[in-house]
Amino acid sequence: MAGKWVVASTAVTFGRAAQQPVDRLEEAGCEVRLNPYGRPLDAKEMAEFAGDADALILGNDNLPASVIKKLKKLKIIARYGVGFDGVDLAEARDRGIEVTYAPAANREETADFTMGLILDLERHITQMAIATRSGGWEKMTGTSLYGKTIGIIGVGQIGTAVARRAMGFGMDILGYDIEQRNEATVYGVVYTTLNDLLRRSDVVTIHLPLNDSTRNLLGSRELRLMKPGSILINTARAGIVRHGALDNALKSGQIAGFAIDVFSKEPPDHQPYYDYPNVIVTPHIAGNTFESSQRMGNIVVDNILAVKDGATPPDPVTPQHLYESMFHGIKAGAAGE
Repeated sequence: MAGKWVVASTAVTFGRAAQQPVDRLEEAGCEVRLNPYGRPLDAKEMAEFAGDADALILGNDNLPASVIKKLKKLKIIARYGVGFDGVDLAEARDRGIEVTYAPAANREETADFTMGLILDLERHITQMAIATRSGGWEKMTGTSLYGKTIGIIGVGQIGTAVARRAMGFGMDILGYDIEQRNEATVYGVVYTTLNDLLRRSDVVTIHLPLNDSTRNLLGSRELRLMKPGSILINTARAGIVRHGALDNALKSGQIAGFAIDVFSKEPPDHQPYYDYPNVIVTPHIAGNTFESSQRMGNIVVDNILAVKDGATPPDPVTPQHLYESMFHGIKAGAAGE
């Protein structure tokens, strides 16, 4: 067993829907440990679970410096996903630990799910399904997507994929981002300011990273700018929208519906608006399908095996990524003031 690499995965869905990534690690001589809790780990659990690990497959857990210091053998933190806001990257860098991520691995799936949430809210699908199953027979009149305006906050990989789908529904598409990518304009995106997007959109969907400047980006002022009767979708990060402001906007009828798939902790603390009939709450599942699990798992494994073999991993988190994330956040925060 000497020299055998230990790979500890805190990612809840790694190795569940797709076995191939686990098999690849084991065939390469690794000992693989899967998340035993079915949820993100706290600091104490992380230190115990991954204390002797050479590689950590990180889910939606926070990984502060205090925990990284306890992982004495760690050589790579392989993020099972796109965001890396929960990792103390400075501590990892100081310790010589590689940090990698899985870019665009679940882009299409998250965009699919986003459109599903939009359709559900606009056509009251979940409400009617629950009522009908309980013996009711209420035909709720929905709202058409054709000819409406969708506002995409954050027109990166996922935001652009959402734009492609919205174009197929015959929607007008507004986008807000500091970098105005030409690819998105091919799919009908017209770039504008955040305030203008909020005022004009019938549907607003968030696809931003979370950092100090995007945190609480949408508060009372921004939600008041939204078009009466519009809906808001968040499959990005929970901290981008203020809970209290959102609750008030829903109760007042300023916005007609809200869907969320992301939380500051999992399972989340219950929020009052979770109980509203015009709110959909799903368990952080937007990017998870059989196909994306295998794709993302294999990206993670490619990075781990590269480091194990002494090579440069194919998907490192670089200083450029950090700069772009910070710069995006600064500009987004300024626009929301």
